[in-house]
Amino acid sequence: MPVPFNMPKLGLTMEEGTIVEWLVAAESAVAPGAAVVLIDTDKVQTEVEIPDGGRLVFVGEVGSTYRCGEVIGYLLADGESAPAGGSPAVASPTAVAPAAVATTSAAPAASAAPAIPTASVTRGDGGRVLASPYARVRAKELGVDLASLGGTGPGNRIVAEDVETAARNPSRVPVAARPLAAPPAPAEPAAPAGWRTPVAPAITYAAAELARLVGLDLAQHTIRATSPDGRISRDDVATYVRGLLSGGRSTGPGPSVASPATQEPTAIVPLKGMRGTIATRMRASLQDMAQLTLMMDVDMDAVVADRQARKARGEAPSFTDYVIAASARALRDHPRVNSQVTPDGIAILPRVNVGMAVALDEGLVVPVIPDTDGLGIVELSTHTARLAEAARTGTLKLSDYEGGTFSVSTLGMFGVDGFTPVINPPNSAILGVGRLRDDVAWSSDGSIRRVKRLTLSLTWDHRVFDGAPAAEFVRTITRYLDDPSTLD
Repeated sequence: MPVPFNMPKLGLTMEEGTIVEWLVAAESAVAPGAAVVLIDTDKVQTEVEIPDGGRLVFVGEVGSTYRCGEVIGYLLADGESAPAGGSPAVASPTAVAPAAVATTSAAPAASAAPAIPTASVTRGDGGRVLASPYARVRAKELGVDLASLGGTGPGNRIVAEDVETAARNPSRVPVAARPLAAPPAPAEPAAPAGWRTPVAPAITYAAAELARLVGLDLAQHTIRATSPDGRISRDDVATYVRGLLSGGRSTGPGPSVASPATQEPTAIVPLKGMRGTIATRMRASLQDMAQLTLMMDVDMDAVVADRQARKARGEAPSFTDYVIAASARALRDHPRVNSQVTPDGIAILPRVNVGMAVALDEGLVVPVIPDTDGLGIVELSTHTARLAEAARTGTLKLSDYEGGTFSVSTLGMFGVDGFTPVINPPNSAILGVGRLRDDVAWSSDGSIRRVKRLTLSLTWDHRVFDGAPAAEFVRTITRYLDDPSTLD
């Protein structure tokens, strides 16, 4: 029997994915383990491998977004055929109202007068019109009758483009969608020069479902879309709802009340893609946590000497590697810091997985080093070098982002001493690393000596632990850095 190929759940936080590209031809034979589709999540694009072999029939459309577990294809054996139009794993959100006000020139539904059939409507079992989930959402938004359309998608399935074409140009809608003797609709007054006809923004299935669950009538609210394809995402709805609950009027990751530019801008950078994700997550981080920051200096003379000795042996860990290694061991000694807040309370996590912030032109990414506390400094430096290079070349995998329990972020290369890093949810803390600088210290005999020093900045969630445990945690990091041999 046909084997469904579902949108995979590639991480704990993934709820939906967008098909960027099918990597094989439709209905081609594929081998087990072959990469068949490129999926875009809110974090990364990644190739997905097929678990079994067979002939792959597409159900999911390029550019469309599907919830994890929703059918995007079928694997068929010789002589088998796919279920007509596929069988989505979840119900279509046709009952959810569209977001924002829409004007459309789609014609009214057909009257009882006999119609001239000019298009073949593809139907599945039980006479159900075969259309993609996104096509159903767009049809609801634009007021287009799916039963009047012929499909151009796989298996003559109706896709979103068919719906949008019908809405843009009613003359291309099959005659069956229009009454034979319908009176002409009254002409709408012309819009003033420079105005644009409002169009209902597209919305992902997950966003529509969340709105339905919380009772939010999207037709009565204007929600800012931040997803890469311009559609309203589940995070956009969640952010908007949080703003309503807190008494604000937030419509996205930006300020609660957006102000117009005070000057003519030279460019507009949309809060979409990575920038939008960062804006949403960081704003939510500051809203949801009680964040405080403390700063502490650490003498690095022992680390400098140890690193010079290692370089002579062909090893070259960075100063940040030393801090990450010391932090990982301190997390093992202070398990309360290696935690996250859950609905059940503070969850103490058994594995220490430190994330390292890497700055890119388009934003910040935080790949994760699994089981960091079990790595020696040289092995750790190999991992950090690989992850930094993969981040800069865009070759990080989704698994490289998953499971982080603590983060380290450095601005030392920009001449920064101390700063206030923002916690990367769902972690309970993050450590900022400043520049390595020349400083002075008093010797035991009262003389002044020159030292290498840097500042560590710990931001922590005060709900999880207090200032004294936070200071003890950073002091433990400094003790490990005082004796780099403990990092092997």
